[in-house]
Amino acid sequence: MQKPPAPARFDGRRFHNQQRSARSLRQLLRWLWQRQPGPWQRNMKLPPGPPPPARVAGEALRVTFVNHATVLIQTGGLNILTDPIWSQRASPLPFFGPRRYRPPGIRFEDLPGIDVILLSHDHYDHMDMPTLRHLHQRDAPLIVAGLRQSEVLGRHGLTRVVELDWWQQHALAKDFRLHGVPARHWTGRGLRDQGRRLWLGFVIDTPGGMIYFAGDTGMGGHFEQIHARFGAPRLALLPIGAWLPEWFMAPVHISPAQAVAVHQLMAAETSVGIHYGTFRLADDGQHDAPRALRRAREEAGLRPEAFRVLAFGEGRNL
Repeated sequence: MQKPPAPARFDGRRFHNQQRSARSLRQLLRWLWQRQPGPWQRNMKLPPGPPPPARVAGEALRVTFVNHATVLIQTGGLNILTDPIWSQRASPLPFFGPRRYRPPGIRFEDLPGIDVILLSHDHYDHMDMPTLRHLHQRDAPLIVAGLRQSEVLGRHGLTRVVELDWWQQHALAKDFRLHGVPARHWTGRGLRDQGRRLWLGFVIDTPGGMIYFAGDTGMGGHFEQIHARFGAPRLALLPIGAWLPEWFMAPVHISPAQAVAVHQLMAAETSVGIHYGTFRLADDGQHDAPRALRRAREEAGLRPEAFRVLAFGEGRNL
Protein backbone atom coordinates (compact mmCIF):
# COMPACT_ATOMS: atom_id res chain seq x y z
CA MET A 1 0.00 0.00 0.00
CA GLN A 2 1.34 3.42 -1.01
CA LYS A 3 2.15 5.67 1.92
CA PRO A 4 0.36 9.05 1.97
CA PRO A 5 2.33 12.05 0.70
CA ALA A 6 3.85 14.48 3.15
CA PRO A 7 1.32 17.20 4.08
CA ALA A 8 3.95 19.93 3.56
CA ARG A 9 3.79 19.37 -0.20
CA PHE A 10 0.22 18.07 -0.62
CA ASP A 11 -2.86 20.04 0.44
CA GLY A 12 -5.39 17.30 -0.25
CA ARG A 13 -5.85 18.28 -3.88
CA ARG A 14 -2.52 19.42 -5.28
CA PHE A 15 1.18 18.87 -4.79
CA HIS A 16 3.56 21.77 -4.18
CA ASN A 17 7.24 22.52 -4.66
CA GLN A 18 9.63 23.17 -1.82
CA GLN A 19 10.05 26.66 -3.29
CA ARG A 20 7.32 28.70 -4.93
CA SER A 21 7.23 28.05 -8.68
CA ALA A 22 3.77 29.17 -9.72
CA ARG A 23 3.58 31.61 -12.62
CA SER A 24 0.58 33.84 -13.14
CA LEU A 25 -1.70 34.10 -16.14
CA ARG A 26 -0.44 37.66 -16.53
CA GLN A 27 3.14 36.42 -16.79
CA LEU A 28 2.11 33.79 -19.33
CA LEU A 29 0.34 36.36 -21.50
CA ARG A 30 3.33 38.70 -21.23
CA TRP A 31 5.63 35.93 -22.44
CA LEU A 32 3.33 35.00 -25.34
CA TRP A 33 3.04 38.65 -26.35
CA GLN A 34 6.77 39.40 -26.13
CA ARG A 35 8.16 36.12 -27.47
CA GLN A 36 11.42 36.27 -29.40
CA PRO A 37 12.13 32.63 -30.21
CA GLY A 38 15.49 31.60 -31.56
CA PRO A 39 15.85 29.77 -34.91
CA TRP A 40 14.84 26.15 -35.42
CA GLN A 41 15.23 24.08 -38.58
CA ARG A 42 13.44 20.79 -39.08
CA ASN A 43 15.48 17.85 -40.41
CA MET A 44 13.84 14.46 -40.05
CA LYS A 45 16.25 12.69 -42.41
CA LEU A 46 19.21 12.53 -40.05
CA PRO A 47 20.55 8.96 -39.77
CA PRO A 48 20.07 7.15 -36.45
CA GLY A 49 22.89 6.11 -34.18
CA PRO A 50 24.09 2.50 -34.02
CA PRO A 51 22.07 -0.04 -32.04
CA PRO A 52 23.10 -0.13 -28.37
CA PRO A 53 24.42 -3.40 -26.93
CA ALA A 54 21.87 -5.88 -25.64
CA ARG A 55 23.21 -5.66 -22.06
CA VAL A 56 26.10 -4.16 -20.12
CA ALA A 57 27.36 -6.40 -17.34
CA GLY A 58 28.93 -5.73 -13.96
CA GLU A 59 29.88 -2.23 -12.83
CA ALA A 60 30.44 -0.99 -16.37
CA LEU A 61 28.12 1.89 -17.29
CA ARG A 62 26.92 2.89 -20.74
CA VAL A 63 24.66 5.85 -21.47
CA THR A 64 22.96 6.46 -24.84
CA PHE A 65 21.32 9.82 -25.48
CA VAL A 66 18.29 9.24 -27.72
CA ASN A 67 17.25 12.90 -27.54
CA HIS A 68 15.10 15.26 -25.48
CA ALA A 69 14.89 13.62 -22.01
CA THR A 70 15.07 10.07 -23.37
CA VAL A 71 18.24 8.32 -22.22
CA LEU A 72 19.13 4.62 -22.15
CA ILE A 73 21.12 3.67 -19.04
CA GLN A 74 22.80 0.25 -19.12
CA THR A 75 24.65 -1.23 -16.16
CA GLY A 76 24.65 -4.40 -14.08
CA GLY A 77 22.61 -6.23 -16.71
CA LEU A 78 19.69 -3.78 -16.40
CA ASN A 79 18.35 -1.58 -19.21
CA ILE A 80 16.69 1.57 -17.86
CA LEU A 81 14.97 4.15 -20.08
CA THR A 82 14.07 7.68 -18.98
CA ASP A 83 11.00 9.63 -20.18
CA PRO A 84 10.75 7.79 -23.52
CA ILE A 85 9.18 9.57 -26.50
CA TRP A 86 9.36 8.36 -30.11
CA SER A 87 6.19 10.18 -31.25
CA GLN A 88 6.25 12.95 -33.84
CA ARG A 89 4.44 15.38 -31.53
CA ALA A 90 4.48 15.95 -27.78
CA SER A 91 0.72 16.20 -27.70
CA PRO A 92 -2.48 14.19 -27.24
CA LEU A 93 -3.38 15.12 -30.83
CA PRO A 94 -1.54 13.96 -33.98
CA PHE A 95 -2.04 17.31 -35.76
CA PHE A 96 -1.45 19.86 -32.99
CA GLY A 97 1.21 20.59 -30.36
CA PRO A 98 5.02 20.70 -30.31
CA ARG A 99 6.44 18.68 -33.18
CA ARG A 100 9.80 17.04 -33.58
CA TYR A 101 12.62 18.92 -35.26
CA ARG A 102 14.95 15.91 -35.08
CA PRO A 103 14.16 12.19 -35.31
CA PRO A 104 14.90 9.95 -32.32
CA GLY A 105 18.62 9.23 -32.23
CA ILE A 106 17.97 5.49 -31.93
CA ARG A 107 15.36 3.63 -33.95
CA PHE A 108 12.70 2.08 -31.75
CA GLU A 109 13.34 -1.34 -33.29
CA ASP A 110 17.03 -1.04 -32.35
CA LEU A 111 16.30 -0.57 -28.66
CA PRO A 112 17.36 -3.52 -26.52
CA GLY A 113 14.83 -5.06 -24.15
CA ILE A 114 13.83 -2.47 -21.55
CA ASP A 115 13.50 -3.55 -17.92
CA VAL A 116 12.58 -0.27 -16.22
CA ILE A 117 11.10 3.04 -17.36
CA LEU A 118 11.55 6.15 -15.21
CA LEU A 119 8.87 8.81 -15.68
CA SER A 120 9.72 12.16 -14.12
CA HIS A 121 6.28 13.72 -14.71
CA ASP A 122 3.22 13.63 -16.93
CA HIS A 123 3.80 16.41 -19.48
CA TYR A 124 3.38 15.13 -23.00
CA ASP A 125 7.06 15.47 -23.91
CA HIS A 126 7.93 13.17 -20.98
CA MET A 127 4.94 10.80 -20.66
CA ASP A 128 4.24 9.76 -24.25
CA MET A 129 1.47 7.16 -24.28
CA PRO A 130 2.04 5.68 -27.77
CA THR A 131 5.69 5.00 -26.91
CA LEU A 132 4.81 3.59 -23.49
CA ARG A 133 2.18 1.29 -24.99
CA HIS A 134 4.64 -0.01 -27.60
CA LEU A 135 7.24 -0.68 -24.92
CA HIS A 136 4.61 -2.40 -22.76
CA GLN A 137 3.54 -4.64 -25.65
CA ARG A 138 7.12 -5.53 -26.52
CA ASP A 139 8.91 -5.76 -23.15
CA ALA A 140 6.35 -5.24 -20.33
CA PRO A 141 8.86 -3.10 -18.38
CA LEU A 142 8.28 -1.84 -14.87
CA ILE A 143 7.22 1.83 -14.92
CA VAL A 144 8.28 3.96 -11.95
CA ALA A 145 6.62 7.36 -11.55
CA GLY A 146 5.44 9.89 -8.98
CA LEU A 147 2.41 9.56 -6.72
CA ARG A 148 -0.98 9.32 -8.48
CA GLN A 149 0.55 8.88 -11.93
CA SER A 150 -0.95 5.38 -12.13
CA GLU A 151 -4.34 7.08 -12.51
CA VAL A 152 -3.27 8.28 -15.96
CA LEU A 153 -1.19 5.24 -16.90
CA GLY A 154 -3.91 2.78 -15.89
CA ARG A 155 -6.41 4.38 -18.26
CA HIS A 156 -4.09 3.34 -21.08
CA GLY A 157 -3.67 -0.24 -19.92
CA LEU A 158 -0.32 0.37 -18.22
CA THR A 159 -0.71 -1.29 -14.84
CA ARG A 160 2.80 -2.52 -14.01
CA VAL A 161 3.54 0.71 -12.16
CA VAL A 162 5.34 1.60 -8.94
CA GLU A 163 4.62 5.05 -7.52
CA LEU A 164 7.24 6.86 -5.45
CA ASP A 165 7.05 9.88 -3.19
CA TRP A 166 10.06 12.13 -2.71
CA TRP A 167 12.67 10.23 -0.65
CA GLN A 168 10.80 6.94 -1.02
CA GLN A 169 12.73 3.94 -2.36
CA HIS A 170 12.12 0.76 -4.32
CA ALA A 171 14.40 -2.26 -4.84
CA LEU A 172 14.91 -2.87 -8.57
CA ALA A 173 17.17 -5.90 -8.27
CA LYS A 174 19.90 -7.24 -6.04
CA ASP A 175 22.18 -4.32 -5.12
CA PHE A 176 20.03 -1.92 -7.18
CA ARG A 177 17.82 0.55 -5.33
CA LEU A 178 15.78 3.36 -6.84
CA HIS A 179 14.90 6.54 -4.93
CA GLY A 180 12.39 9.24 -5.81
CA VAL A 181 13.89 12.67 -5.14
CA PRO A 182 12.53 16.22 -5.24
CA ALA A 183 12.41 18.37 -8.35
CA ARG A 184 11.08 21.90 -8.86
CA HIS A 185 8.46 21.63 -11.58
CA TRP A 186 4.76 20.80 -11.95
CA THR A 187 2.38 18.32 -13.54
CA GLY A 188 -0.76 18.42 -15.65
CA ARG A 189 -2.02 17.05 -18.95
CA GLY A 190 -4.89 19.51 -19.25
CA LEU A 191 -6.21 22.78 -17.83
CA ARG A 192 -7.95 21.24 -14.82
CA ASP A 193 -5.43 18.79 -13.40
CA GLN A 194 -2.46 21.05 -12.66
CA GLY A 195 -0.45 19.69 -9.74
CA ARG A 196 -2.77 16.73 -9.10
CA ARG A 197 0.08 14.24 -9.57
CA LEU A 198 3.64 14.30 -8.26
CA TRP A 199 6.74 15.23 -10.28
CA LEU A 200 10.17 13.98 -9.24
CA GLY A 201 13.73 13.07 -10.15
CA PHE A 202 15.42 9.73 -9.54
CA VAL A 203 18.55 8.41 -7.87
CA ILE A 204 19.67 4.90 -8.83
CA ASP A 205 22.00 3.19 -6.39
CA THR A 206 24.11 0.65 -8.28
CA PRO A 207 27.18 -1.43 -7.34
CA GLY A 208 29.21 0.85 -9.61
CA GLY A 209 28.02 4.14 -8.11
CA MET A 210 25.04 6.48 -7.97
CA ILE A 211 23.18 7.73 -11.07
CA TYR A 212 21.03 10.87 -10.88
CA PHE A 213 18.25 11.69 -13.38
CA ALA A 214 16.96 15.18 -12.59
CA GLY A 215 13.87 15.12 -14.82
CA ASP A 216 12.57 18.65 -15.42
CA THR A 217 13.49 21.10 -12.68
CA GLY A 218 14.21 24.66 -11.77
CA MET A 219 17.04 25.65 -9.45
CA GLY A 220 16.46 24.98 -5.77
CA GLY A 221 17.72 23.62 -2.48
CA HIS A 222 16.81 20.07 -3.46
CA PHE A 223 20.14 19.60 -5.25
CA GLU A 224 22.04 20.11 -2.00
CA GLN A 225 19.60 17.82 -0.19
CA ILE A 226 20.14 15.04 -2.74
CA HIS A 227 23.90 15.42 -2.54
CA ALA A 228 23.79 15.37 1.26
CA ARG A 229 21.81 12.10 1.27
CA PHE A 230 23.45 10.19 -1.57
CA GLY A 231 26.85 11.74 -2.18
CA ALA A 232 28.45 12.48 -5.55
CA PRO A 233 26.85 10.93 -8.66
CA ARG A 234 28.90 8.79 -10.97
CA LEU A 235 26.54 10.08 -13.68
CA ALA A 236 24.16 13.06 -13.56
CA LEU A 237 21.58 13.59 -16.34
CA LEU A 238 20.79 17.31 -16.18
CA PRO A 239 18.35 19.31 -18.33
CA ILE A 240 19.83 22.30 -20.17
CA GLY A 241 17.09 23.45 -22.58
CA ALA A 242 13.80 25.41 -22.52
CA TRP A 243 15.25 28.08 -20.21
CA LEU A 244 14.55 31.32 -22.14
CA PRO A 245 13.28 33.83 -21.25
CA GLU A 246 14.76 33.25 -17.81
CA TRP A 247 12.34 35.62 -16.04
CA PHE A 248 9.53 33.21 -17.00
CA MET A 249 11.22 29.80 -17.24
CA ALA A 250 13.59 29.91 -14.24
CA PRO A 251 11.06 28.57 -11.69
CA VAL A 252 10.72 25.29 -13.63
CA HIS A 253 13.79 24.87 -15.90
CA ILE A 254 17.47 25.34 -15.07
CA SER A 255 19.70 27.14 -17.56
CA PRO A 256 22.91 25.66 -18.97
CA ALA A 257 24.92 27.84 -16.57
CA GLN A 258 22.83 26.61 -13.65
CA ALA A 259 23.33 23.02 -14.83
CA VAL A 260 27.10 23.55 -14.60
CA ALA A 261 26.60 24.93 -11.08
CA VAL A 262 24.56 21.83 -10.16
CA HIS A 263 27.30 19.59 -11.59
CA GLN A 264 29.84 21.31 -9.37
CA LEU A 265 27.60 21.46 -6.29
CA MET A 266 26.90 17.72 -6.51
CA ALA A 267 30.55 16.92 -7.38
CA ALA A 268 29.34 14.70 -10.23
CA GLU A 269 32.01 12.54 -11.85
CA THR A 270 30.33 12.97 -15.25
CA SER A 271 27.26 14.96 -16.28
CA VAL A 272 25.34 14.71 -19.55
CA GLY A 273 23.08 17.49 -20.85
CA ILE A 274 19.54 16.52 -21.87
CA HIS A 275 16.18 18.17 -22.74
CA TYR A 276 17.17 20.35 -25.70
CA GLY A 277 17.18 20.52 -29.49
CA THR A 278 14.20 18.26 -30.22
CA PHE A 279 10.95 20.07 -29.38
CA ARG A 280 10.59 23.87 -29.45
CA LEU A 281 9.18 24.52 -25.97
CA ALA A 282 10.58 27.96 -25.05
CA ASP A 283 12.46 30.82 -26.71
CA ASP A 284 15.95 29.32 -26.86
CA GLY A 285 16.98 28.31 -30.36
CA GLN A 286 17.72 24.80 -31.47
CA HIS A 287 21.47 25.02 -30.82
CA ASP A 288 21.50 27.59 -28.01
CA ALA A 289 21.64 25.14 -25.09
CA PRO A 290 24.82 23.24 -26.13
CA ARG A 291 26.54 26.53 -26.99
CA ALA A 292 25.60 28.11 -23.67
CA LEU A 293 26.69 24.96 -21.84
CA ARG A 294 30.11 25.05 -23.52
CA ARG A 295 30.56 28.69 -22.51
CA ALA A 296 29.53 27.99 -18.92
CA ARG A 297 31.78 24.94 -18.78
CA GLU A 298 34.76 26.93 -20.02
CA GLU A 299 34.08 29.76 -17.55
CA ALA A 300 33.97 27.17 -14.74
CA GLY A 301 37.23 25.59 -15.91
CA LEU A 302 35.63 22.19 -16.57
CA ARG A 303 36.98 19.72 -19.09
CA PRO A 304 34.53 18.75 -21.88
CA GLU A 305 34.60 15.16 -20.56
CA ALA A 306 33.24 16.33 -17.20
CA PHE A 307 29.98 17.70 -18.62
CA ARG A 308 29.29 16.08 -21.96
CA VAL A 309 27.04 17.08 -24.83
CA LEU A 310 26.31 13.84 -26.66
CA ALA A 311 25.08 13.69 -30.23
CA PHE A 312 21.58 12.33 -30.69
CA GLY A 313 21.95 8.56 -30.75
CA GLU A 314 25.47 8.64 -29.32
CA GLY A 315 26.39 6.02 -26.74
CA ARG A 316 29.30 6.32 -24.33
CA ASN A 317 30.95 3.96 -21.88
CA LEU A 318 31.66 5.88 -18.70
